[in-house]
Amino acid sequence: MKKITIDDYKVSEGFQISEAATYVDLDASEDKIEDELEDTREKLGELQDTLYAHGKYAVLICLQGMDAAGKDSLIREVFKDFNARGVVVHSFKVPTDLEKKHDYLWRHYIALPARGKFGVFNRTHYENVLVTRVHPNYILGENLPHVNSVDDIDEEFWDKRFEQINAFEKTIAANGTIIFKFFLNMSKDEQKHRQLRRLNKPNKNWKFSPGDLDERELWDNYMECYQDAIARTSKKHAPWYAIPSDDKPTARLLVATILLEELQKYKDIKEPELDPEVKAQIEDYKKRLAAD
Repeated sequence: MKKITIDDYKVSEGFQISEAATYVDLDASEDKIEDELEDTREKLGELQDTLYAHGKYAVLICLQGMDAAGKDSLIREVFKDFNARGVVVHSFKVPTDLEKKHDYLWRHYIALPARGKFGVFNRTHYENVLVTRVHPNYILGENLPHVNSVDDIDEEFWDKRFEQINAFEKTIAANGTIIFKFFLNMSKDEQKHRQLRRLNKPNKNWKFSPGDLDERELWDNYMECYQDAIARTSKKHAPWYAIPSDDKPTARLLVATILLEELQKYKDIKEPELDPEVKAQIEDYKKRLAAD
């Protein structure tokens, strides 16, 4: 099996989405990939326990991708060995009436993981510069001052929004949140295959919406917006990773490996030491319990 090199997937200056791979061959069978994932996620689960005990960092994992890119199944498979209390998943849908009464980052801010925990955003604050940029009329629903029509939503508007997102991530990173942003890069042909599968399998029909086809027709528009968003917001403290996602097992292993190897670099994440007085009495405590 080929060694996974993180830098192959980390977005760097000059990133071009049109040149990013949607498939990578790890020279391994599906069973081998599944075995590697199982081993990696067990180690991630152990690391999560240590992170929880340490209590000084939170981990935010952002997943973005077109419809059918595999976000839900990735979450299920990568975090299977986590303590349920240590990871919280938020799937962001169309903003509610309450959410629209706040700024667009509010619902993401209140969903951030506490120190010691992992948080997974299934679709993220980037929807506010992706879906809304493809459909600028959605911005009107935010009832913003000085935005009375689509004509008011110009390039300066998007520039400010990117500045706000970068500031948001810089703030939470400076206060102990380790940020990972994954773009699940799926080809248009693979999306077609997966959407057809949803229609051909009765137990998958519920996942399909006619609106998915309307969005598919805007594929090129979305890719332009993803290109711009990723290029503007991949920072050292909040990097983007472009994950080839035409093969779901491979994509899951890549994400799990990146999380594990990057988090292992934080050498200060360790279980806290016992109070010296308590530690000195451990043998006595053992005797008391044994005699009970």
